[in-house]
Amino acid sequence: MRDMEGQPAEGSVPLQQLKTKLIDILSADSDYLLQHAHSCGLLNMRKYNSIKAMNDPSEKVCEVLDCVIQKGEASSRKMLKILREADMLETFPKLRILRNLRKNPRGPRKSKRRNEECEENVPNEKLKREELVTERQLMLLAQYVGHSWKQLGILALGLSNVQLDQVEEDKRCHVDRVFAMLCIWRMREGRQATAAHLHRVLSQSNISLPPESLDVLS
Repeated sequence: MRDMEGQPAEGSVPLQQLKTKLIDILSADSDYLLQHAHSCGLLNMRKYNSIKAMNDPSEKVCEVLDCVIQKGEASSRKMLKILREADMLETFPKLRILRNLRKNPRGPRKSKRRNEECEENVPNEKLKREELVTERQLMLLAQYVGHSWKQLGILALGLSNVQLDQVEEDKRCHVDRVFAMLCIWRMREGRQATAAHLHRVLSQSNISLPPESLDVLS
């Protein structure tokens, strides 16, 4: 993807440079990457199904990355942001290389005041990440959700029927379906996906859950 001056679009460059390494890392669970890319709107349903039908994990990852890069700067930045999320780092520990990416040398330099503000925000950002609901909590919670899981997903979590139908098609086990649904919610909420937030959302829903189910979010 190139800008009007013929230069690579900012955001696409680092993704292209890391493509080979990312294919090697993400091929360990290509379907996990595919699901996240689709749930975040980087892939439409047609493209999702096309990639899902591939047998080679490396080809799946390559196709996802190529599709995102072709969409340009905004999509490439969004993908890099997704790859830095806590759940992705937990699933693919080697993705921590993204934290060491150098800033674009042609980009605007930050003022001293701006740098000081960023340094002051570091503890707060770290605290927010530590409060995010974990996959372990989501898996424990999934074991308490009954056959009304789709109602819970639509009415309480605000997910679409299309998303839930896709989860139902991808996962055979009931607990895996509920877990995947909760992961989609967490990815959508981003930094707001804290255990406290999920506890509040589920407590206010009209879908009855066992009282002890919400204890896993405490």
